[in-house]
Amino acid sequence: QVQLVESGGGLVQPGESLRLSCAASGFTLDYYAIGWFRQAPGKEREGVSCISSSDGSTYYADSVKGRFTISRDNAKNTVYLQMNSLKPEDTAVYYCAAGWPTLWLQQYEYDYWGQGTQVTVSS
Repeated sequence: QVQLVESGGGLVQPGESLRLSCAASGFTLDYYAIGWFRQAPGKEREGVSCISSSDGSTYYADSVKGRFTISRDNAKNTVYLQMNSLKPEDTAVYYCAAGWPTLWLQQYEYDYWGQGTQVTVSS
C-alpha cells in the first residue's frame, strides 16, 4: 500500500510544544520532498514547511520560522515537524505530503497526502 500516516496532534496551551510525525509505507520517503501544510476552519490550506529529497534543505513559512523545525529520519521512513512556542493561530488540521514540487509551496505538485492530524492551541 502507498500511504502517509500522520500522528502527534492534540490539544495544548499557548507556549507549549508538539511533535508531529509523518510515516510512509509502500514507498521510500528519501526519494521525495516532504511538505507540511495546514488548514484552519474557513481558511485555505497553506504551506508550513518542506524538506528536500536531495540535500535536505528546509523551508518555512514566515509565520512559523524560528518556532517549527522539520527533520527526516530515513531509517524510519519518517518525517517530523517539531512545533515549539505554539500560538492559538497555529490551530489547524496539519497534513504531510510527498512529491517532486518545482516550488515547495505548490501543494498540487505533491503526489501523496496523509489524512491530517488536528492541532488545537487554546488557553
